[in-house]
Amino acid sequence: MNKTLISTFPLLKVSVAGITLSPGGVLHLISVGEIRRNVCSESNLTSPQLKNSIQAELDLEKGLEMRKRVLSGILASEETYLSHLEALLLPMKPLKAAATTSQPVLTVQQIETIFFKVPELYEIHKEFYDSLLPRVQQWSHHQHPFSDYPLLQDALRISQNFLSSINEESTPRRQSMTVKKGENRQLLKDSFMVELVEGARKLRHVFLFTDLLLCAKLKKQIGGSSRNSPLGFKMTFCILTQQRANKGSKVMERLKKKLSEQESLLLLNSPNMPLRVHNRNGKSYVFLISSDYERAEWKEVIREQQKKCFKTFSLTSMELQMLTNSCLKLQTVHQLPLTVNKDEDESTGLYGFLNVIVHSASGLKQSLNLYCTLEVDSFSIFVNKAKTRVYRYTTEPKWNEEFEIELEGSQTLRLLCYEKSYNKAKMNKEDGESTDRIMGKGQIALDPQMLQGKDWQRTVIPMNGIEVKISMKFTSREFSLKRMPPRKPMGVFGVNISTVTKRERSKVPYIVRQCLEEIERRGMEEVGIYRVSGVATDIQALKTAFDTNNKDVSVMMSEMDVNAIAGTLKLYFRELPEPLFTDELYPNFAGGIALSDSVAKESCMLNLLLSLPEPNLVTFLFLLDHLKRIAEKESVNKMSLHNLATVFGPTLLRPAEKDSKIPTNPTQPITMGDSWSLEVMSQVQVLLYFLQLETIPTPDSKRQSILFSTEV
Repeated sequence: MNKTLISTFPLLKVSVAGITLSPGGVLHLISVGEIRRNVCSESNLTSPQLKNSIQAELDLEKGLEMRKRVLSGILASEETYLSHLEALLLPMKPLKAAATTSQPVLTVQQIETIFFKVPELYEIHKEFYDSLLPRVQQWSHHQHPFSDYPLLQDALRISQNFLSSINEESTPRRQSMTVKKGENRQLLKDSFMVELVEGARKLRHVFLFTDLLLCAKLKKQIGGSSRNSPLGFKMTFCILTQQRANKGSKVMERLKKKLSEQESLLLLNSPNMPLRVHNRNGKSYVFLISSDYERAEWKEVIREQQKKCFKTFSLTSMELQMLTNSCLKLQTVHQLPLTVNKDEDESTGLYGFLNVIVHSASGLKQSLNLYCTLEVDSFSIFVNKAKTRVYRYTTEPKWNEEFEIELEGSQTLRLLCYEKSYNKAKMNKEDGESTDRIMGKGQIALDPQMLQGKDWQRTVIPMNGIEVKISMKFTSREFSLKRMPPRKPMGVFGVNISTVTKRERSKVPYIVRQCLEEIERRGMEEVGIYRVSGVATDIQALKTAFDTNNKDVSVMMSEMDVNAIAGTLKLYFRELPEPLFTDELYPNFAGGIALSDSVAKESCMLNLLLSLPEPNLVTFLFLLDHLKRIAEKESVNKMSLHNLATVFGPTLLRPAEKDSKIPTNPTQPITMGDSWSLEVMSQVQVLLYFLQLETIPTPDSKRQSILFSTEV
């Protein structure tokens, strides 16, 4: 298709005296001396000096007249070409408008194929024509013979870039584009990020080139301004459209659309780690990233470019248009990291629990205070899932700590090693974050074949000269996430909540009250509280203490890491024989959250909530108030309502496998992974709905129970 289009561009094959525009887009300039014809015959003047002077003047006159004719020919060709482009633009606009109606003449994809690059071509040629026209109209034989050379040279460069950007079939994907003076602008990195704009989150596609940074808006076209950053970066805004072919039945498409919407919300609201880019005028741009691993990668590339790039510059509208067009070809990340964007043959990742033991590190050249964090991709978004204790002042830290990490379509495990900073004066004033230094980072693919056995798999992750030894063991969701019926009369784990509250003569189980009290005492500002796993041995020790009614459990909790206490609380809810929202009402909650009418949804969700058994309702409201207080400290602990809903939604709502709301049919184009993801997202949305309600009205009959919910 592109080859055919190239052959139809009138301007790309124009030959007039002295200048040729070839199909390859190369503008060959022939000097005035080369095209000058010696039309003057020998003069009979007796003075050789006078004869030579007259001959030179005649040659100059003829040469300048020839130049005017050449440029006039180019103008005539451009005028004809613009009229053809205008004729194409006339039907394109109504066809585009009709494409969004119920009876389109052509689909959007067909329109973009037929009118490929027509608006861009029109803008480029119109600007060139408008710039050259006054020069020809005000032509003077006394002007400098090369005064229009910069304009034509600029046109040559733009034509070369344009042809390079559309010839995708004839050339492989480029890594760079040509700019002024023959320099190459190379794409170093691109990814999707969330930009914080006046307190609002906006999804962007960010491109980092060797000399500038381009931030692209998605879907909605909004004109923006450009500013220079410390790297000589150009902050500019454009449009990148994305398309996805429709597949499968209408029912499955609705399910996939719903999953896409819910994952998009998660993608927009999860990131909380700021990446700041400043310009020379003091203006700052804030991008939010969920992974410290990725943030470190961006910082490293930016710092490297800062050492090389010192100049500032501005782009013309034509250069800006060419740059944004080139991004479509140069981009390395083509789709949002959503489940529905994955190829059918692409791995859906692992679902279940990954037990990881961080053993030790070696290769350090000096004694440091070290700790490690573990990140995994959850619904294609990398988040911090575990953190070791700080091993004080050593070159060979031996943590030997085990963590249980929940996997949700996970494919990669990342490990970062930090040097702990105890100097509060070095706190980042802008972000309120510590300045702990990353000593090394590495990652390993979570290979299902390697992890399918029951034995521990030992491996080493190399990073910047440091080696960290770890062991891993995976338990699939069929075994790890399945709720089991109660098998013991005593204890609290795996026992119905009504049985526990009745035995304790309380409205809320003692374990819930104790854990929340300790977390509110010293964990409200803990970064990643509830998301970061605690040490598995500490969690098991607390589980045993609560199950045996150990009187020293309060003392144990005061001495343990707060993440272990949060992990114990999550484990309690996860091991309930029946979810807090009950198996019976779960399908109704899943249906209620899908209602489009807000009034009907509120009425349905509140009625369902108040239909829960009293111990379940009171415990949930008690937990709900606590989670809202956690979210109030989001600026410090990085846990928003969305993040908390993601952590607790499946824990509080996940039913037994047989009660799954979304049936899977192997004949339909929705995979087991899609079904699981859709159900998890539905559980997240149910909890998020209640978290976002300012108040939950309750009838008088239940209000007294709630007021005295913690009375034993």
